[in-house]
Amino acid sequence: MAASSSPRRLGFLAALVFAVSVSASVSSVSGGSGPITTNGGNYTRVCDPARFAAAGLDMAGFPYCDASLPYADRVRDLVGRMTLEEKVANLGDRAGGAPRVGLPRYLWWGEALHGVSDVGPGGTWFGDAVPGATSFPLVINSAASFNETLWRAIGGVVSTEIRAMYNLGHAELTYWSPNINVVRDPRWGRASETPGEDPFVVGRYAVNFVRGMQDIDGATTAASAAAATDAFSRPIKVSSCCKHYAAYDVDAWNGTDRLTFDARVQERDMVETFERPFEMCIRDGDASCVMCSYNRINGVPACADARLLTETVRRDWQLHGYIVSDCDSVRVMVRDAKWLGYTGVEATAAAMKAGLDLDCGMFWEGVHDFFTTYGVDAVRQGKLKESAVDNALTNLYLTLMRLGFFDGIPELESLGAADVCTEEHKELAADAARQGMVLLKNDAALLPLSPEKVNSVALFGQLQHINATDVMLGDYRGKPCRVVTPYDGVRKVVSSTSVHACDKGSCDTAAAAAKTVDATIVVAGLNMSVERESNDREDLLLPWSQASWINAVAEASPSPIVLVIMSAGGVDVSFAQDNPKIGAVVWAGYPGEEGGTAIADVLFGKYNPGGRLPLTWYKNEYVSKIPMTSMALRPDAEHGYPGRTYKFYGGADVLYPFGHGLSYTNFTYASATAAAPVTVKVGAWEYCKQLTYKAGVSSPPACPAVNVASHACQEEVSFAVTVANTGGRDGTHVVPVYTAPPAEVDGAPRKQLVAFRRVRVAAGAAVEVAFALNVCKAFAIVEETAYTVVPSGVSRVLVGDDALSLSFPVQIDLQAAA
Repeated sequence: MAASSSPRRLGFLAALVFAVSVSASVSSVSGGSGPITTNGGNYTRVCDPARFAAAGLDMAGFPYCDASLPYADRVRDLVGRMTLEEKVANLGDRAGGAPRVGLPRYLWWGEALHGVSDVGPGGTWFGDAVPGATSFPLVINSAASFNETLWRAIGGVVSTEIRAMYNLGHAELTYWSPNINVVRDPRWGRASETPGEDPFVVGRYAVNFVRGMQDIDGATTAASAAAATDAFSRPIKVSSCCKHYAAYDVDAWNGTDRLTFDARVQERDMVETFERPFEMCIRDGDASCVMCSYNRINGVPACADARLLTETVRRDWQLHGYIVSDCDSVRVMVRDAKWLGYTGVEATAAAMKAGLDLDCGMFWEGVHDFFTTYGVDAVRQGKLKESAVDNALTNLYLTLMRLGFFDGIPELESLGAADVCTEEHKELAADAARQGMVLLKNDAALLPLSPEKVNSVALFGQLQHINATDVMLGDYRGKPCRVVTPYDGVRKVVSSTSVHACDKGSCDTAAAAAKTVDATIVVAGLNMSVERESNDREDLLLPWSQASWINAVAEASPSPIVLVIMSAGGVDVSFAQDNPKIGAVVWAGYPGEEGGTAIADVLFGKYNPGGRLPLTWYKNEYVSKIPMTSMALRPDAEHGYPGRTYKFYGGADVLYPFGHGLSYTNFTYASATAAAPVTVKVGAWEYCKQLTYKAGVSSPPACPAVNVASHACQEEVSFAVTVANTGGRDGTHVVPVYTAPPAEVDGAPRKQLVAFRRVRVAAGAAVEVAFALNVCKAFAIVEETAYTVVPSGVSRVLVGDDALSLSFPVQIDLQAAA
């Protein structure tokens, strides 16, 4: 089908423009694979004169359709024409439109976590012209690549496929992804959806994915020119939404669930960990949406906290877009949390006054969302100003203006079915899976296996993992273009590959099968019944007696075996790390539709793994020492709780540390920088801040720290690292850069990641990697008072992880004005 001739509707049910005057119809797509139901005819945009004429309206009489006017003026006209009842009808995710003024319905809810998903009320759907879309690895896999270029490319492909589907009537324009909550506890069920435990990595993932989703390269519309002075006019390809704000990482654990959980969080942790990725997403990524979470934070529901929404997200971070509730969050305040004994009317008023623009709801006891159900009463009863409704609608329809919902975006209108599931997109999915593979163990260089020497393979595991048509796709998936399973991938390399199912807790054929083949590969791990939304893990062990039969297979094999782990969160595979008969361990995560190809490419040496763990893999003993509900990141001496994440935990219960990842080759570092002194001049208008020092520090400097918020922050530390590949294989290598604060400062992170770069280095070659660290961003810490400050004294730059590392001191001298 020619993309340029494809009809387009304004979303599922959105073409029910005027319920009274336009009857449902079915239009066929010329040259397409079948009919598309448009419930009122095909049209390309809201502001189409023919569409208005069909409803008996003259578009010329509606200034909101005058493309020569600024978006703000047009939205003001649209909202001003609507009655209170019409306004309130558009405050829910299933916006009802306003037929009287020519406004169509719209479905706001879309999901695109790792590809176009059909989760939601029907705004995105597969069939006829679009049977599927590219299914990328889960976010935790992509994060393991530590490759910002890849993250942006994935966002770009997902948004291209969305716009193509939109043109075909299969999608909307607003998608509530990415999930950028930090994995604070290894038991959290939604680790697969997130970029890991480090707030900086999570934030950089958010920035790049959002930019890939939203940015239109080379946009030439009049609106894009206006956007140079008005960010609310910048055209966007697809609206991306950073969620779930904030301090949300408990779903269902030990009797506590996310609907009733009150996260007790210190302000320092809010600034340092829970808020930071969202600030980066908004400030640097210019996300057009933020979703607030179910939980309460220090007694107040996140979706009714004006300090979080209006003061922080809108005023401080300057959101150019809208704020939506996680689905049913407003109802949860009343039904589950029973917050302040509020009624539906009171909860609606409280959330809107706090800054919530859109209520996503579930149908329950005859009520969909609270805003459209109780909004009119909230105004009529004097609990809410109508102007608050106007403000919410302004944020919503400014976003749709930027998306071309009203006018179209010419650069994107040629996209169609030929732009979904392309070979390039499938190859990017495969490459993302390869880049995210992490080699955890490789004794005696067991891997890579030689395709020339390995003529037969025994593939052991549960069928759900060997033929992982479901497991590899994870949660929030759509319909993939295709699925290449581990069996498919291995068999393509070694045609003599036998499958031995271990679904009943044992592998009866292990001894005979393992002794007759050249290589034995075990595929094991978890699935979405163990770790997913609304289901946290109880422990970190492999379920279903897998450790037992894996050891049995290893024992039966005459040579060391290869173990491939599918999971999102860390798994305590100490038994495999300690067993010499398990020679290699590879973490494959949930690698998406092309996962089997990626696994085979890594195992047989077509691709040299370079991924790094984006979260710490703990031994199972760790989780018995701290409850999930303890929100503190630092060790809690009063309760005997250890710290969390690599930044605050240095104990013995780590199996594989954050950033761990091996290669089939060897790398070395060198740098000409031995030290980097920095003088920071503190202006007369600034004030030095105090620091909390460890016991025994008797003479702190005259100016202990400077407040980042009041400083110009122009100082930098620049250096270069030469990465040499001293092995015999080409490879990619992630260069991580950490900083460590002065040793005398109490309560500071052990170290914190501040930069990273993934580079390709040919065998025997070397590349120079340059870094320029802004002092305020790279050397700042969050003090006990929740000020973000740069401390005086000797900090350190640490490059690398595991055995490969170098470091140098950075003396920061704060010179206060006389």
